Amino acid sequence: MKNIVILGSGTAGTMMANHLTKKLQKNQWQITLVDQYSSHYYQPGFLFIPFGTYKPEDVKRTVEEFLPKSVHLIKEKIDKIDKDTDTVLLSNGKTVSYDLLIIATGCKTAPEEVIGMKDDFWYKTIFDFYTFEGSCALAKKLETWEGGKMVVHITEMPIKCPVAPLEFAFLADDYFTKKGMRDKVEISYVTPLSGAFTKEKCTKALEYLLEEKNIKIVPDFAVERIEGENGKMYEYGGESVDFDLLVTVPTNMGDECILRSGFGDDLNYVPTDKHTLQSKVKDNIFVIGDATNVPASKAGSVAHFQAEILTENIMNYMEGKPLKPDFDGHANCFIETGKGKALLIDFNYETEPLKGKFPFAVVGPLNLLEESTFNHFGKMAFKWVYWNMLLPARKLPFITPKMSTAGKIFDKEKV
Repeated sequence: MKNIVILGSGTAGTMMANHLTKKLQKNQWQITLVDQYSSHYYQPGFLFIPFGTYKPEDVKRTVEEFLPKSVHLIKEKIDKIDKDTDTVLLSNGKTVSYDLLIIATGCKTAPEEVIGMKDDFWYKTIFDFYTFEGSCALAKKLETWEGGKMVVHITEMPIKCPVAPLEFAFLADDYFTKKGMRDKVEISYVTPLSGAFTKEKCTKALEYLLEEKNIKIVPDFAVERIEGENGKMYEYGGESVDFDLLVTVPTNMGDECILRSGFGDDLNYVPTDKHTLQSKVKDNIFVIGDATNVPASKAGSVAHFQAEILTENIMNYMEGKPLKPDFDGHANCFIETGKGKALLIDFNYETEPLKGKFPFAVVGPLNLLEESTFNHFGKMAFKWVYWNMLLPARKLPFITPKMSTAGKIFDKEKV
């Protein structure tokens, strides 16, 4: 009996366990999943908890609920991977041997990377919403906050779901408007990027919305330190931004077990072939989701598309066939813009978000790069899709892993 070991029970790891259970012969392969955590979170829901749209219990389930019974689950912290002996060392001193390894350890916030971010004012006047604890703490803060200077901030890229900070700023505008106190809140969006997003056309659309909602953008701001007692955030050039309430996205880093294993990059992400998802560490190690260093968005939709392609490539690897370079960086996501509307973007490594229809070329029914109520309904329906379709690795109709050009409006000079 050979052993496939999956490290991580998050979105990517759970999907891979379900995909492979359907493909592998049970008398030949055992799937073992290792993770120290018992809870599985619908992380896109963290965005909505501070505004009261979701309750904490809406985004939390158990890990076991979504795993096939045939999967051997080990609840233990991962110490490191020994690629030379094909073993995983656990924190309790035990080892797990593998014939094939899938790293799905994700990424996490590291507020300690910025001087002053996680000091005495953490969860008092400085919050994150990228963790369950942070979003719940921020919800309590917003209930009684009387206004002032709110700064929505990105420390550095890459981060999970690059549009989530923008969504937070848009939803904050809507939230304070509904509370009748928008005139008491000055919202600024502070980013290390030169614009609102990484793609040109999308940046123009999003910056228009920031202007429309009276949200000031402060670009090219690389934070050096934060002084919570003074409500100031400084960048390396000496410029500062004042805040009464700082909602920050801290540095995102790969799991520390990758650092201890000795083969991660500066942020603990695993060197990965961006098209096949095979690691550059060793042939029998594959990587998926936020744990990779591929230049794609760290988002659930990306992990979903990667999972379908990686499953096929793992089967090819087992059969001695060439791996298919089929992952094109495909990502799509809804961007909540407030007031019951949302944008939808669909893009990959080569193609930036464009206007058009999705998923069907003529009828849509979703519009790309345009605000609509229908897009908002799509965003809110995604929680059901996540629990009932994505995690169990059920096929989503009409949505392919590789980005389709159908329905997209390209610039004439680029056609």
